[in-house]
Amino acid sequence: MRETKLRWMKLDNAAKVYPATKRRNWSNVFRLSATLTENVDPNVLQNVLDNVVKRFPSISARIRRGMFWYYIEELPKAPKIQMEACHPLAPMPFHMIRKCAFRVLYYENRIAIEVFHALTDGNGAMVFLKTLLSEYLKAKYNITVTPGHGVLDCEEEPREEELQDSFLVHAGSVKQSRRDVSAYRLRGTPEPDRYITVTTGILDVKEVLAKAKSYNVSVTVFLASVLIQSIIEIQEAAVPDIRKRKPVKILIPVDLRRIYNSETLRNFVLYVTPGVNPKLGTFTLEEIMRAVHHQMGVEITDKQMRTKISKNVADELNPVLRIAPLFLKNIVVKLVYNAIGETKSCLTLSNLGAIKLSDEMYPYIKRMDFILGTQATRPNNCGVLSYGDKMYINFTRNIKESTLERIFFTKLRSMGLHVKVESNSR
Repeated sequence: MRETKLRWMKLDNAAKVYPATKRRNWSNVFRLSATLTENVDPNVLQNVLDNVVKRFPSISARIRRGMFWYYIEELPKAPKIQMEACHPLAPMPFHMIRKCAFRVLYYENRIAIEVFHALTDGNGAMVFLKTLLSEYLKAKYNITVTPGHGVLDCEEEPREEELQDSFLVHAGSVKQSRRDVSAYRLRGTPEPDRYITVTTGILDVKEVLAKAKSYNVSVTVFLASVLIQSIIEIQEAAVPDIRKRKPVKILIPVDLRRIYNSETLRNFVLYVTPGVNPKLGTFTLEEIMRAVHHQMGVEITDKQMRTKISKNVADELNPVLRIAPLFLKNIVVKLVYNAIGETKSCLTLSNLGAIKLSDEMYPYIKRMDFILGTQATRPNNCGVLSYGDKMYINFTRNIKESTLERIFFTKLRSMGLHVKVESNSR
């Protein structure tokens, strides 16, 4: 019988903000899913989940309250899978997170995981989903799946590197200030029952790559720039006086594993917020792209990211804050988050890039999706990934108006890109 190396762990440096800032009507949850070629067998899925969770003690966990900090505690057994019965990213109240901070859902031929952000980020959760899919396919179809491309061997013990808080390892001595100007705030009519509308644009990967290359920028810069231009158009209609317009900035997560060669399965992302200031005049798309490209180029370096890590870690290690009881820490964290957490950008654009699987898995998986929950005070978010020859751009919103998605996808179509749009809008 295998032994578990770690039964509980401190929250990683990035995760400490999530339990403290959680609200009754908002929990920071995201979703990854895979669409299979055949309907899901729930019995097989439950059986393999029981084995997979042992390989991921930092993800198969619940959030516990200590005297000084929240911490994560490994689950004694896998949670029961659920047949999806409502919209994606249904509320995950704190009483549920204290029991289990993730869930596994199925509906017809789709398997999804929804994860409270304190456990891991999108890249860590993708490893969990890939491994769960590989075990399901092996059990269902009696195939052999070679570990690799994020598929882990469930017969191995969890490795220390996977459970590491990499923020503490890579902190330096120079700290970067968090001071920044506030960004324009998108608004709309709130959905009365917290309904989350997901609007998905499906594009041809080669077309998008070619279009981004024609501007000499990356796909992320290209999409962020079109998104900025779309929000500028919305602000122009809402704020006729150019002197009263605010900067339009996009929050873009940066996977630090690639920069620091980390294998952690916990949170290890930081953020950049490129954008432009519409007060300066009219920006062409090319001008926006140049601004975003150069801002990201300056920010996304080993040395610059290390200064951001250092600031966050220094706050955590502050001797006064360390000895403060948890309820006081929560007050401080909430105040800081309310001041800088969401005010410095219009929304998040998170691109997980091209998803690779073990070769044996491709014939059984038609599609994959990444869906971000909305923020506490910002009604829109956007998650992107590519699988096979398709790119899936998933907009989420908790307001009735679909203005942002409509303008964004219309702009892509005007550039000659073929876009198929799906939505669960009611």
